[in-house]
Amino acid sequence: MNDAVSQETFFGLILALGTFLFSMFLTPIYTHFAYKYHWWKKQKKTTATGDSLPIMTKLHAHKFKHVFPTMAGMIGVIAVFVVTYLCNWDRAETWLPLAGFLGGAFVGFVDDLINVFGTGKGAAGLRAPVKFFMITMVGLLLGWYFVYKLGWTSIHLPFYGDFNWGPAIMMLVFAFAVVSTSNAVNISDGLDGLAGGLMMIAYGAFGVIALFRGQIQLFAFCMTVVGWLLSYVWFNVPPARFMMGDVGSFALGAGLGVVSMMTNSFFLLPIIGFLLVVEAGSSLIQMVSKKLFHKKIFLSAPIHHHLEAIGWGEAKIVMRFWIIAAVFAIIGIFIAMTGGIVPRI
Repeated sequence: MNDAVSQETFFGLILALGTFLFSMFLTPIYTHFAYKYHWWKKQKKTTATGDSLPIMTKLHAHKFKHVFPTMAGMIGVIAVFVVTYLCNWDRAETWLPLAGFLGGAFVGFVDDLINVFGTGKGAAGLRAPVKFFMITMVGLLLGWYFVYKLGWTSIHLPFYGDFNWGPAIMMLVFAFAVVSTSNAVNISDGLDGLAGGLMMIAYGAFGVIALFRGQIQLFAFCMTVVGWLLSYVWFNVPPARFMMGDVGSFALGAGLGVVSMMTNSFFLLPIIGFLLVVEAGSSLIQMVSKKLFHKKIFLSAPIHHHLEAIGWGEAKIVMRFWIIAAVFAIIGIFIAMTGGIVPRI
């Protein structure tokens, strides 16, 4: 048993290393085209509802004094796809998370293209309802495959047991996991290194759960994503050389939502992804409060911008968020090991 676990772990770590090296190789190629064709990120100055963002605009004005390339998530999309397709292709374990990864990437890529090359009012990217509809369709299509092709019919609640909700509800739950996580990762991608580090920890945690569930190729897929993120964070720590853009954040979020479902760990997603919940929740609270009470709860939302506004340095916020994410990842793994998600050996 120990030899088998060692070999399986070695397989996943080799793919992580391979993806890291491949991503490092692709980075200068991306950089060449990003500068040649001016893939500059336009500073966001209004919310999805059209309200101005004076505090965030002021806080991040220094980043946009010079050109700031976006869409670096394409490096990860290419690297993860190539490594998975060539080395870890499996209908039962890796087809679906890779499809989620690519589906989210497509939605984000369209949004990024409009942001980079659009002009006038359209330069902000896809309208929020359009983006929501697109990622929802991705979630529903993949949910159909999850239910009717892979045969999943229940979700495990730790320390309680399985819930069998039927095909229709399962598809909706699957779509919810994809849509909510995609948007939450996109919202968290607002400081140098923040989203990359949070996702590295989350994919690592779900990879450990997959490993101990015996889903070796799913574990290897998670490690493949971690390999890319190691490369990305190398270049994205403050001051960042580039940002992943929506193509990266939506790919990571959709892929993580799929992985949580395939490890039967949907109810652990808000624990392992605790800070994603906090980030998205703070934005939602701010939006609702302004709409209903015409009053802001935070100086700026999501919460990492509020912390910036009260004087926390960017690196301080990012590193403390990484630590909090690691603590909750450990808690999530512990619950998986003791709550029935991981079979007892």
